[in-house]
Amino acid sequence: MTTAAVGAPGSPRRYLHSLWLLSGRDLKVRYSTSALGYLWSVLDPLVMSAIYWFVFTQIFQRTVGHEPYIVFLITALLPWVWFNAAVSDFTRAFSKDARLVRSTAIPRSIWVNRIVLSKGIEFLCSLPVLVLFVVVASFGDTPVELTWGLLLFPVAVVLQAVLLVGLGLLVAPLCVIWTDLERTTKLILRALFYASPVIYGVSDLPGVFETLAAFNPLSGIFALYRVGFFPEEWDPWVIGIGAVISFLILALGLLVFRRLERPLLKEL
Repeated sequence: MTTAAVGAPGSPRRYLHSLWLLSGRDLKVRYSTSALGYLWSVLDPLVMSAIYWFVFTQIFQRTVGHEPYIVFLITALLPWVWFNAAVSDFTRAFSKDARLVRSTAIPRSIWVNRIVLSKGIEFLCSLPVLVLFVVVASFGDTPVELTWGLLLFPVAVVLQAVLLVGLGLLVAPLCVIWTDLERTTKLILRALFYASPVIYGVSDLPGVFETLAAFNPLSGIFALYRVGFFPEEWDPWVIGIGAVISFLILALGLLVFRRLERPLLKEL
């Protein structure tokens, strides 16, 4: 393909073309050697949903979330898998392809954005699982009511992408300069799962914890995902705070990345 077809070096068109090629490469590498292929995109959230549904509905008497609980679970578990997988890969974003990072002239931020895009595509490919559970639940005792809030689902996707890009620009270079941060990030992700409203809603938290949860940007993002199926999840305060923090993290990530880019290349 000629240079004119993909844009001049340094142009947005050239950047997007390179981003698409790298993201496509990641997806091909992930699935070309896998017998199950696409099923891996949905197997993890499916197993997690089944486990939590069984524990909280068949073993313990659940007092959190909304009915049907399996739909409540999976509307947050699917984006959580995107978030968790992307942040985990950020820790190796540069070290994994160190030679390419050093030798190519494309902006280094592309090594972060390619992870956000490839994992985001996997997330979108897993959405038929959510549709399936919504349809199945419609024949149960507590059918899902689809509301205007479904229009906010794409907003949640965009907001989560903004948050992930910001986090990636922070985490990826820091993990190269301080290698211990890779293991620390994994520990933080484990704790963050339970500190985020995945198996419960923000309104289920007692007292001050409900207020504190609003400052977790995932709370507002998950509320946007859920509000189309559970109108009770609409909380302008939580959603607004989540949006503001997501863009602040993006701004911080851009600032930190610019300052750490040269030290990063020296470490590679």
